[in-house]
Amino acid sequence: MKRKLWLLNFVLIAAIAAGAWRVRKESEAFKARERATLAKKPAAPALPPAQSAPPTPPVAAASYLEVAQKFLWSKDRNSQVIVDPPKPPDPPKPLPPLPSVHGVLNLGTGPIVMMSEKQGARQRGIQAGESIGQFKLVSIEGEELVLAFENRTVKKTVQELTERLETPAAGGAAAQSAPAGVVTTSSALPPAPSGKPEPGAKLTDTLSACQAGDTSPPGSVVNGMRKVVSQTPFGPACRWESIK
Repeated sequence: MKRKLWLLNFVLIAAIAAGAWRVRKESEAFKARERATLAKKPAAPALPPAQSAPPTPPVAAASYLEVAQKFLWSKDRNSQVIVDPPKPPDPPKPLPPLPSVHGVLNLGTGPIVMMSEKQGARQRGIQAGESIGQFKLVSIEGEELVLAFENRTVKKTVQELTERLETPAAGGAAAQSAPAGVVTTSSALPPAPSGKPEPGAKLTDTLSACQAGDTSPPGSVVNGMRKVVSQTPFGPACRWESIK
């Protein structure tokens, strides 16, 4: 009986060993197949030929013209700005009354024009470059005077600017309007006023003008000044010179 148990044990041991050997062989075969499968590289499929992309056209500013003209924030959907017409220039400032001229003197230092700002105002000597009222005497060209007002120049002759006394014409008008057969008489003109025999408007530190109607003889001495009368192309020139 014991002998049979021993024999059965050997048979079982042999069966276990054979099973272990079989499992080992199967495991080695599996690993070999695994390594062979992993080591085998599949063939890569052939890639289709690459197609070149069409070239990108360059950006042109004219292609955005429509977008710029139809500006969304503009009421009329138009980018053109309407410019207001230019404002017409202001009319020139009217020319004020020209100064009056009473005469021209030349005492060796250049011509001096006796002028007053307006008719009846006090006269004084004006040389080129000096101002009289709103005007400036630019130059003296013979019988013509060039006056400047702001950015304009006016050229007038001495005769045009000479102050004249207006003679009353009432007598002539009355004679024309009087009926036939009626004799009318006109009043005589009043005599010219006589000026004071003394120096008038001061021209320079040593010269003064004569007053209108001054009948004192040349050489008269008043207030430390002597009256001198000289002949010029414009007629007799009268002045008072200080006595040194």
